[in-house]
Amino acid sequence: MTDNQKRTEIFNMVWRACDTFRGVIDPAMYKDYILTMLFVKYLSDIRTSQVKALEKKYKGDTGRIVRALSYERFIIDEACTFDNLYAHRSDNDIGQTINTVLEKIEDANKAKLHNVFRNIDFNSEANLGQTRQRNSRLKTLLEDFAELNLTPEYVGEMDIVGDVYEYLIARFAATAGKKAGEFYTPAEVSETLARLVAPKPGDRISDPTCGSGSLLIRAAKQTGSENNFSLFGQEMNGSTWALCKMNMFLHDMDSSRIEWEDTIRHPQLVENNALMRFEVVVANPPFSLDKWGQDIAAGDRYARFQRGIPPKSKGDWAFILHMLATAIEGKGRVGVVVPHGVLFRGGQEGKIREAVIRENLLDAVVGLPANLFYGTGIPAALMIFDKSREFNGKGEVLFIDASRAYEQGTNQNKLRIEDIEKIVQTFRKRRAVDKYAYPEPFAEIEENEFNLNIPRYVDIFESEPEIDIVAVQREIEDIERQLDETRTEMDKYLKELGF
Repeated sequence: MTDNQKRTEIFNMVWRACDTFRGVIDPAMYKDYILTMLFVKYLSDIRTSQVKALEKKYKGDTGRIVRALSYERFIIDEACTFDNLYAHRSDNDIGQTINTVLEKIEDANKAKLHNVFRNIDFNSEANLGQTRQRNSRLKTLLEDFAELNLTPEYVGEMDIVGDVYEYLIARFAATAGKKAGEFYTPAEVSETLARLVAPKPGDRISDPTCGSGSLLIRAAKQTGSENNFSLFGQEMNGSTWALCKMNMFLHDMDSSRIEWEDTIRHPQLVENNALMRFEVVVANPPFSLDKWGQDIAAGDRYARFQRGIPPKSKGDWAFILHMLATAIEGKGRVGVVVPHGVLFRGGQEGKIREAVIRENLLDAVVGLPANLFYGTGIPAALMIFDKSREFNGKGEVLFIDASRAYEQGTNQNKLRIEDIEKIVQTFRKRRAVDKYAYPEPFAEIEENEFNLNIPRYVDIFESEPEIDIVAVQREIEDIERQLDETRTEMDKYLKELGF
């Protein structure tokens, strides 16, 4: 069986397991149960493989095997394996048993898994029903996952388990409704943004609103190296933070640092009482977040809002200003997903936008198609900032209108490979492309009062073909003549029939 066939098989088996909860609880909630159980099965299968190899190496010497297991990536006691849970699947207290196992796995791996499972309760009556229903669902879930083989011997060296995890997160996002954008950015958008900021080997990469971590992982893969990069993220939602932590481990990015807190009010990526700095900062922050933390902005100890304080009900520029503050001076690159209002809204946002453009930080604005994001049909844009640009007040901003190039889907539109490639190549070449892109000089943007609305700079107007009035009139006369002839013929036939 090929790797792609194995991947598809695992995709289908795990998605079928979701039927245990489908229609019972909200997808945004049951994703936690499915993805957590997938993680436990992964850890257990890895341990099974390790035990077999060590038994062979040490010829069954139990003491040496136990010592060797204590130095592995994750320490999993035999009583905490999936196989042990499966053996107890018919117990009346199976929900509490699973909770206990998760707690023990956490305790044995505190440096990596501390608090990762604290937001998930397999014994919750509110979520999973009364005892009989709950036990039945959990038994079915364990039986479904028992069919999975996630050992290295089976999945090989390809990142199949990580791919399955991303696949499930995407599927849950597609069905979870308006809150979906809080934990997942569509893969094509993540890929586009990651390629535009172009992380290099050795870069420190950050996402201050990292969700389930898909954008960070995409950015890491753009370095072209297996581990010559550092990943940092922060996420406010505890459940989503846990997903991100597990996602990192499933992609073998164990050294990533993912913090759980509010990025604006309580940034956690700090060192020496200052914000950490990164070569690359990427994010898909919540669109136009209300009550984002304006109350603390004026006295911000990190001076992130020197260019201005965004309005209380629109937090977009608050996140952008945070990202700019954490990008390394003289070399940092920033890529952020924004709603179009960020490009043209006035008031305090307009003043901040003007300040950023005058500093020559804004490199490019890319308009995306509508209906790409889960939970909202509105079109979004990508803003790319570059702190290596000279502060001379004479720079240009590249505008790309990619809003009309996409694959239309039933519920969601999608950027195709060729659409992404066109955006990236146009960005790199920085040349005008008719009805698609234009590098606009600073003076023109200043004349437009720093309004970045893309149609002001990229003319997509299609002129209507000239109408030949004389020819149209002749065509009308010809049609009327034919109509008269037809009526005469009809009258003739009706008379012959006696009408």
